[in-house]
Amino acid sequence: MLNPRFRRPVFTPVGGAVLVIALIVLIRSLLARNAYEIVLAVAALLLLLVLGVTGAWKSRKLKELEPGWKPPFPMTAGAEDETLATGFSAAIPLFFRLHFSVRGRFFPSGSKAGTKKGCSVLAETSVPRGETTTQLSLVFPLSGLFTGEGFCRLRDIFGFFSFPCGQPQARTVNVRCAPCYGKKTSINAQTGAEDRRNKPSADEERYYMREYTPGDRFRDINWKSSEKIDTLITRISTDNQEKISRIEVHFRNYSNANDSLSALWLLDRAKARLSYFLRSLMEQNSSFVFDVRAAGSSWEIEDMDDLEDFFEELAVISFSVPQNETATTTNNGDMYVFSTACDVGLPGFILTCNPRPVTLFMIQPENLAKNKKTAQTDEKKGGEYLELLNRIKTGEKKIGTEVLNITDFDFKGCKASPRWLIQRKLKPLGVQASRVEMFYAKTEIKI
Repeated sequence: MLNPRFRRPVFTPVGGAVLVIALIVLIRSLLARNAYEIVLAVAALLLLLVLGVTGAWKSRKLKELEPGWKPPFPMTAGAEDETLATGFSAAIPLFFRLHFSVRGRFFPSGSKAGTKKGCSVLAETSVPRGETTTQLSLVFPLSGLFTGEGFCRLRDIFGFFSFPCGQPQARTVNVRCAPCYGKKTSINAQTGAEDRRNKPSADEERYYMREYTPGDRFRDINWKSSEKIDTLITRISTDNQEKISRIEVHFRNYSNANDSLSALWLLDRAKARLSYFLRSLMEQNSSFVFDVRAAGSSWEIEDMDDLEDFFEELAVISFSVPQNETATTTNNGDMYVFSTACDVGLPGFILTCNPRPVTLFMIQPENLAKNKKTAQTDEKKGGEYLELLNRIKTGEKKIGTEVLNITDFDFKGCKASPRWLIQRKLKPLGVQASRVEMFYAKTEIKI
């Protein structure tokens, strides 16, 4: 049975208005004995009666209709991919059309999933007459979790009636963050922790030679075989073992500002940077193994299948309450940290990493360094805000800044919450690391 919150009266606002006007005109015409108005009112009421009876009868026959809807996989924020709806093979009376709707709630970055703090979503389309499938546009502005139901309604072409029909189909969809772009990250394979993995003896011949990947020693290249096939081939040690570089990655999703849309947008862009980092390195060198850690969770990513599974989980990761966290001291290789300006515990965490080299990918609001005095003070603390100050002076501050327009929610079928219109100011963080890469993001209201 359709969820009660999706129920609507069979009369549309237009149909209700026509019914009221027709009754008023009929009463007035009877009192005034105006034959012309009586004919018009009776004709309108008869039309409503015929359409109402036909629609009610057919909607009962379509009670067992089970329309299916299949969102694209993976579902990506901002993507224009259509959602496929199927199962509309039933015959429809003349002057009627089937309409398919998806209604539910969207939780940006998985925030407060299971509560009513998400934003409502409604997407609707009509099924062309004689067709058994249709396409539905379901677009989300940023990553998160969507839970909703797809259901049908039988409507007349005049827009007077809308009858519920068929069985609703519920779905829960993880929405991945929109991709980001930039220069590919290159790392030295020797900077990761080395791990030796035994191979079964039966696979020895299979793994004896393979295609060269960045990080392999030049002395292991089989030049004779490479010349024959015009591809660099690397010899694998006959001890039936292969060195694998383990890359330690920390995704710090800590904040107290998990009700702020600007904070959720920063987190979304941090997810995008992490996704780009992992995918680009995996494509460069398939022998990398990534140890990814976030608040209360950890993953070991060895291949593309593991990576795709991780992206699905990453889509619904939201902010966690800040807590003291220390880095692993047993690994002396480089460490890669992804964080946002909401992470007040980041400076302390970086200190615990000493003397390990740390590369920090930081997502900041664009307006953090607009105050010259603040920027100079932070420059003395960490040095990373001087770059942003120079960008502002030279007019380059908008280069690379990713913008989320709050009004996009309404245009894309998601009703924005009024609390998101309140912009929360974030304080700059004085962070020092071996290497810092700054990225900027902001939210704005633009009609």
